[in-house]
Amino acid sequence: MARRALISVSDKTGIAALAADLKELGFEILSTGGTAKTLMEQGVEVTEVSAVTGFPECLDGRVKTLDPHIHAGLLARRADPEHMQQIHDLNIKPIDVVVVNLYPFKQTILKPGVELADAIENIDIGGPTMLRSAAKNYQDVSVVVDPADYQELIKHLREKGQALTEFNFYLAAKVFTHTANYDALIAGYLNAKINRQYPETLTLTFEKKQALRYGENPHQTAAYYQDITTEKGLLTGAEQLHGKELSYNNINDTNGALELCKEFEMPTVVACKHSNPCGVGTAETIYEAYQKAYSSDPKSIFGGIIVANREIDAATAAEINKIFIEIVLAPGFSQEAFAILSAKKNIRLLQLPELAQKNQPNYDIRKVSGGLLIQEKDDELLWPDKLRCVTDRQPTAEELEDLKFTWKLAKYVKSNGIAIGKAGQSLGLGTGQVNRIWAAEQAIEHCQEALGAEVLHGAVLASDAFFPFADCVEVAAKAGITAIIQPGGSVHDQDSIDLCNRHNIAMIFTEIRHFRH
Repeated sequence: MARRALISVSDKTGIAALAADLKELGFEILSTGGTAKTLMEQGVEVTEVSAVTGFPECLDGRVKTLDPHIHAGLLARRADPEHMQQIHDLNIKPIDVVVVNLYPFKQTILKPGVELADAIENIDIGGPTMLRSAAKNYQDVSVVVDPADYQELIKHLREKGQALTEFNFYLAAKVFTHTANYDALIAGYLNAKINRQYPETLTLTFEKKQALRYGENPHQTAAYYQDITTEKGLLTGAEQLHGKELSYNNINDTNGALELCKEFEMPTVVACKHSNPCGVGTAETIYEAYQKAYSSDPKSIFGGIIVANREIDAATAAEINKIFIEIVLAPGFSQEAFAILSAKKNIRLLQLPELAQKNQPNYDIRKVSGGLLIQEKDDELLWPDKLRCVTDRQPTAEELEDLKFTWKLAKYVKSNGIAIGKAGQSLGLGTGQVNRIWAAEQAIEHCQEALGAEVLHGAVLASDAFFPFADCVEVAAKAGITAIIQPGGSVHDQDSIDLCNRHNIAMIFTEIRHFRH
């Protein structure tokens, strides 16, 4: 009895060559609709599925392969005499190879302005069913969903006469991964249509962008996956122009710096280390912005990551090249700048033209032992109508601009976090401390060490959460800080307000906090 292969694909890449190889190996080719037409046009003899089922394709092609003549042929266990007798009595022949890929649901929903009806019509029914049937019976059926596996299948069939069970098991696992991804896309799309944020069961899907050399530490394995989206300005869309392969830490740190950089419209440079900003500058030119970012903490920037929201020019590149930097991410690099930076073999240069584009509302997901935490992304910055000055002295116009600048920094500093800044420059950042006074003292000490104590006079301070005690105001006053921005909401707020008034410090309450754990 001739072996049979069922072929039905949306992506017809390489399918005619595969069918011809199968035909040469003695397979009868079964096919449907457009695939059958393509194969016949390429001179491959095809038996249409309707001839096997005895039933025509109907309902605009919605029903083609949902028939016992197909699925019994796929699911019959060849080593089970009862199975083989049953299909013989029913005049059903086994199917030995299945080559199927699915309606392009992902490509459809990624089209701008796609209508729901079009998305629904691109939900494949028969394809996943055939794939699952064939994969369930992997001991007897080779099922291929990925064109990358076509040649390996033919190699097995030519060399061994049939695919080995181990290879079929590999193919089956790939099938169930593929159909799970397909169903997750559909579920995500439909849930989004009804604004169902947190369904009772959560199914997520991501596509592998690249394998990583190792994880956070060399003994950990890692990979980089990306959302399925058309959104621009994301790190997953960056093009690496030069340098070593990106590592887990590179990606994590760069993403943190990129998110902060997106908060600014003026030319801005963010330097980042271990996913915390270590220097931020904003100015009229990207060169001046870099100088501010660098001088605010020249120690920590060494071996760090730089994200700029303007093209890197030659002058800025020359300054960057004076120290060791892991990554520079920017919308682009001038020809001269690229030549300067790429002279260093290992520096990674990443280009993201849409870098400044604001991201769409999304979710933050964090793995914990035995589960996931998921929340709306912190896309807020300030609520202008909630801002209020709680001290006798109002901030000056200059101080208010500095407060808004420094508040952006505090949002991206790990909690407990304190940010000090002035004139578009971060002066000191206190990050990830277990109490707020340590964060404030750390930020002040960093500034004193890098820029000198006198720079703090007239600077402003931002705290990502309220002051539980007035001690942060005390150290700020001693340092010469003249304005503070914080969420407010502590039972001891009045103590901080009173101390600000005694030191003639202006203080703004935001009523929004930005914990970043």
